[in-house]
Amino acid sequence: MGNPTAAMLVIGDEILSGRTRDANMHHLARELTKQGIDLREVRVVSDDADAIEQAVRALSAAHDHVFTSGGIGPTHDDITAENVARAFDVPIDVRDDARAVLQAHYDRQGIELNAARLRMARIPEGASLIDNPISAAPGFTLANVHVMAGVPAIFEAMVASVLPTLTGGAPVLSQSISIFRGEGDIAGPLSDLAARYPDLSFGSYPFQRDGAFGSNVVVRGQDGGRLDAAMAELNAMFPE
Repeated sequence: MGNPTAAMLVIGDEILSGRTRDANMHHLARELTKQGIDLREVRVVSDDADAIEQAVRALSAAHDHVFTSGGIGPTHDDITAENVARAFDVPIDVRDDARAVLQAHYDRQGIELNAARLRMARIPEGASLIDNPISAAPGFTLANVHVMAGVPAIFEAMVASVLPTLTGGAPVLSQSISIFRGEGDIAGPLSDLAARYPDLSFGSYPFQRDGAFGSNVVVRGQDGGRLDAAMAELNAMFPE
């Protein structure tokens, strides 16, 4: 049996417009790899109710876990929570435990828990809270969907809270080599090597350094012995 699979849904007009560069996908991919959960798909959608609902439904049905990023703040365009609820056809409202977390946080700062901030306490029925040690406003998990903030520091804290609760598989190991030849020169031998190691994945990423062309070849897999054997052959094929 293979590792559990995951997808990520990035939500926000600011991502699609180029105003904000997403850093959360990179962080999530690294952490899931350590956990033995394979990130198979990433989608980016706008702040559109139907787009969020449809993407959540599709990704939830296709993967073991879905991680969303963005759209759970206090402003009018933060519409992720209600549309995740729509995707599962459950009601959503301000929940007492989430309200209490926010109330305590804002009381410590001497700030009013106004109507806008209270929007962050809306939690779908049946969801469990995800801790937010940075700004208090919780994320939540509903079925296999983990709904998290878009701010990178908060997203990373929420990922750290959720991952220990998930069952992973075998972590994916990787090794790499820089080969100073064009991809056209290494493609044939690399293809033959990949065919001999179908349990490993081989990636070739071209570069140009100081006028010389080359490729970084990355080999990934779960069996360290097989990985070492493939790398030994690769080094013998393309000695420095």
